[in-house]
Amino acid sequence: MTRFITMAAATLLLAGPAFAEGDVANGEKEFRKCKACHTIASADEVFVKGGRTGPNLYGVIGRTAGTEDFRYGDSLVAAGEAGLVYDVDNIQAYMTDPQAFLAEVLGDSGARSKMTFKMRSDQADVAAYLATFSESSADGADASAEAGTDGS
Repeated sequence: MTRFITMAAATLLLAGPAFAEGDVANGEKEFRKCKACHTIASADEVFVKGGRTGPNLYGVIGRTAGTEDFRYGDSLVAAGEAGLVYDVDNIQAYMTDPQAFLAEVLGDSGARSKMTFKMRSDQADVAAYLATFSESSADGADASAEAGTDGS
Protein backbone atom coordinates (compact mmCIF):
# COMPACT_ATOMS: atom_id res chain seq x y z
CA MET A 1 0.00 0.00 0.00
CA THR A 2 2.79 2.45 0.89
CA ARG A 3 4.52 1.68 -2.39
CA PHE A 4 1.30 2.43 -4.29
CA ILE A 5 0.91 5.82 -2.56
CA THR A 6 4.53 6.68 -3.25
CA MET A 7 4.18 5.75 -6.93
CA ALA A 8 0.91 7.70 -7.23
CA ALA A 9 2.48 10.79 -5.65
CA ALA A 10 5.52 10.56 -7.92
CA THR A 11 3.29 10.20 -10.99
CA LEU A 12 1.27 13.27 -10.03
CA LEU A 13 4.40 15.32 -9.46
CA LEU A 14 5.93 14.31 -12.77
CA ALA A 15 2.69 14.72 -14.71
CA GLY A 16 2.11 18.32 -13.61
CA PRO A 17 3.23 21.24 -15.70
CA ALA A 18 6.68 22.66 -15.08
CA PHE A 19 6.30 25.88 -13.12
CA ALA A 20 8.81 28.06 -11.39
CA GLU A 21 9.61 26.62 -7.99
CA GLY A 22 9.89 29.91 -6.14
CA ASP A 23 7.41 31.64 -3.88
CA VAL A 24 5.44 34.07 -6.08
CA ALA A 25 4.19 36.15 -3.12
CA ASN A 26 7.72 36.63 -1.80
CA GLY A 27 8.92 37.31 -5.35
CA GLU A 28 6.39 40.13 -5.63
CA LYS A 29 7.72 41.58 -2.36
CA GLU A 30 11.35 41.19 -3.44
CA PHE A 31 10.60 42.77 -6.85
CA ARG A 32 10.33 46.10 -5.02
CA LYS A 33 14.13 46.22 -5.27
CA CYS A 34 13.86 45.81 -9.04
CA LYS A 35 11.18 48.40 -9.71
CA ALA A 36 13.62 51.24 -9.19
CA CYS A 37 14.77 50.38 -12.72
CA HIS A 38 12.12 48.04 -14.18
CA THR A 39 8.42 48.17 -14.91
CA ILE A 40 6.05 45.31 -15.69
CA ALA A 41 3.44 46.38 -18.23
CA SER A 42 1.57 44.77 -21.12
CA ALA A 43 0.29 46.84 -24.02
CA ASP A 44 -2.99 47.25 -22.13
CA GLU A 45 -2.13 47.29 -18.44
CA VAL A 46 0.59 48.42 -16.04
CA PHE A 47 1.11 45.77 -13.37
CA VAL A 48 4.13 47.36 -11.66
CA LYS A 49 4.98 50.98 -12.29
CA GLY A 50 8.72 51.27 -12.08
CA GLY A 51 11.71 53.08 -13.49
CA ARG A 52 12.82 53.27 -17.11
CA THR A 53 16.50 52.63 -16.55
CA GLY A 54 15.98 48.94 -17.32
CA PRO A 55 13.68 47.18 -19.77
CA ASN A 56 10.03 46.30 -19.23
CA LEU A 57 9.99 42.78 -17.76
CA TYR A 58 6.52 41.81 -18.95
CA GLY A 59 6.93 38.48 -20.75
CA VAL A 60 10.65 38.23 -20.02
CA ILE A 61 10.41 34.48 -19.33
CA GLY A 62 10.45 32.97 -22.80
CA ARG A 63 11.91 36.08 -24.45
CA THR A 64 15.11 36.08 -26.46
CA ALA A 65 17.63 38.22 -24.60
CA GLY A 66 18.22 41.72 -25.91
CA THR A 67 15.24 41.82 -28.27
CA GLU A 68 12.61 43.97 -26.56
CA ASP A 69 12.27 47.66 -27.40
CA PHE A 70 15.13 48.92 -25.22
CA ARG A 71 18.76 50.03 -25.68
CA TYR A 72 20.54 46.91 -24.46
CA GLY A 73 24.29 46.60 -24.09
CA ASP A 74 26.27 44.89 -26.84
CA SER A 75 26.97 41.76 -24.78
CA LEU A 76 23.30 41.13 -24.00
CA VAL A 77 22.36 41.62 -27.66
CA ALA A 78 25.14 39.19 -28.64
CA ALA A 79 23.84 36.64 -26.13
CA GLY A 80 20.36 36.90 -27.68
CA GLU A 81 21.80 36.54 -31.17
CA ALA A 82 23.60 33.42 -29.92
CA GLY A 83 20.22 31.99 -28.88
CA LEU A 84 19.83 32.95 -25.22
CA VAL A 85 16.17 32.72 -24.24
CA TYR A 86 15.31 33.58 -20.65
CA ASP A 87 13.79 30.84 -18.51
CA VAL A 88 13.26 30.64 -14.76
CA ASP A 89 16.66 29.02 -14.26
CA ASN A 90 18.94 31.20 -16.35
CA ILE A 91 17.26 34.45 -15.31
CA GLN A 92 18.15 33.57 -11.71
CA ALA A 93 21.79 33.25 -12.71
CA TYR A 94 21.55 36.57 -14.53
CA MET A 95 20.03 38.30 -11.48
CA THR A 96 22.76 36.88 -9.25
CA ASP A 97 25.63 38.37 -11.30
CA PRO A 98 24.72 39.78 -14.73
CA GLN A 99 28.29 40.35 -15.87
CA ALA A 100 29.55 36.90 -14.86
CA PHE A 101 26.46 35.32 -16.45
CA LEU A 102 27.09 37.04 -19.80
CA ALA A 103 30.80 36.21 -19.66
CA GLU A 104 29.93 32.53 -19.22
CA VAL A 105 27.19 32.48 -21.87
CA LEU A 106 29.37 34.23 -24.44
CA GLY A 107 32.65 32.62 -23.42
CA ASP A 108 34.08 36.14 -23.23
CA SER A 109 35.59 37.45 -20.01
CA GLY A 110 35.23 40.96 -21.43
CA ALA A 111 31.42 40.71 -21.66
CA ARG A 112 29.65 43.52 -19.84
CA SER A 113 26.12 44.15 -18.60
CA LYS A 114 24.42 47.50 -18.12
CA MET A 115 22.68 45.95 -15.09
CA THR A 116 25.01 46.41 -12.14
CA PHE A 117 22.64 45.23 -9.39
CA LYS A 118 23.41 41.76 -8.02
CA MET A 119 20.56 40.00 -6.25
CA ARG A 120 21.95 38.19 -3.20
CA SER A 121 18.91 36.06 -2.34
CA ASP A 122 15.37 35.13 -3.39
CA GLN A 123 16.19 34.87 -7.10
CA ALA A 124 13.90 31.83 -7.49
CA ASP A 125 11.04 33.78 -5.95
CA VAL A 126 11.52 36.76 -8.27
CA ALA A 127 11.81 34.40 -11.26
CA ALA A 128 8.53 32.73 -10.23
CA TYR A 129 6.91 36.15 -9.93
CA LEU A 130 8.17 37.21 -13.38
CA ALA A 131 6.90 33.93 -14.82
CA THR A 132 3.36 34.96 -13.88
CA PHE A 133 3.66 37.73 -16.50
CA SER A 134 4.78 35.38 -19.26
CA GLU A 135 2.66 34.10 -22.12
CA SER A 136 4.91 31.08 -22.62
CA SER A 137 5.29 28.22 -20.18
CA ALA A 138 6.64 29.26 -16.81
CA ASP A 139 9.93 27.46 -17.33
CA GLY A 140 10.48 28.89 -20.82
CA ALA A 141 10.61 25.43 -22.41
CA ASP A 142 8.26 26.37 -25.25
CA ALA A 143 10.23 29.45 -26.21
CA SER A 144 13.54 27.62 -25.82
CA ALA A 145 12.36 24.84 -28.12
CA GLU A 146 11.21 27.38 -30.71
CA ALA A 147 14.56 29.14 -30.57
CA GLY A 148 16.42 25.83 -30.82
CA THR A 149 18.23 26.27 -27.54
CA ASP A 150 17.97 24.91 -24.04
CA GLY A 151 17.89 28.43 -22.64
CA SER A 152 21.37 28.34 -21.13
